[in-house]
Amino acid sequence: MDTVTDSIPTASTTSESKDDSESFTKVKSKKTQKRKRGQDGVDMDTEEPVASKRPQFPPISGDKLQGSDEMRKIPVPAHRYTPLKENWLKIFTPIVENLQLQVRFNLKTRNVEIKTCKETRDIASLTKAADFVKAFVLGFQVEDALALIRLDELFLESFDVTDVKPLKGDHLSRAIGRIAGKGGKTKFTIENVTKTRIVLAETKVHLLGSFQNIKMARTAICNLILVLKNDLLNPFAPTGSPPSKVYGNIRVVASRAAERF
Repeated sequence: MDTVTDSIPTASTTSESKDDSESFTKVKSKKTQKRKRGQDGVDMDTEEPVASKRPQFPPISGDKLQGSDEMRKIPVPAHRYTPLKENWLKIFTPIVENLQLQVRFNLKTRNVEIKTCKETRDIASLTKAADFVKAFVLGFQVEDALALIRLDELFLESFDVTDVKPLKGDHLSRAIGRIAGKGGKTKFTIENVTKTRIVLAETKVHLLGSFQNIKMARTAICNLILVLKNDLLNPFAPTGSPPSKVYGNIRVVASRAAERF
């Protein structure tokens, strides 16, 4: 009797396990799905990639590039009327003869107007002429501004002394005096070492030169602006540097730049 009672529950458990196995469905693993997708992708890319050819367009003639005549207007402040009148022939000649542009000074609007014409060959000559006149209006000499027409690597940059440090009154005038130096000594030193041209017009500072040289000159001028009264006795002050320290730093940077090129 004991053997019969023991065999009955085992049979019931086996039947329950079969029912449970039938109720649950098998789920495919993600790894097998990824493998199948990879195999399908390999089978699909049976064609070899075709090398794409670059389109070849014929050169456009200068007549087609010329559309309507373009014009640039450069405003002239009142204090530059007399220098512009005295140097008009030096400004007029390179713009008309070399760049093949038309230029005039409008007495009503007080602007220098530069316009393209049929003889204009290069489209970039209009921008060069505008930069040339703008450099003269800002205060540069005609000989220095002519370099903007002859060379492509020169740029103009302007900033205000108060943009570097908000100064007022005597503090502002002393900062401008530190940039200029006694008799313009500091300004000339920065120009000669960095191979740039600098114009100080009230609180404005205008720079003319290549990108790298302008960066060196701007750093030197900013260090002179940021210097404080107590920092003149401390050459290692973080806020700025006295002129003697600035000279040394400029010469070191300029010598390194000359070695690179």
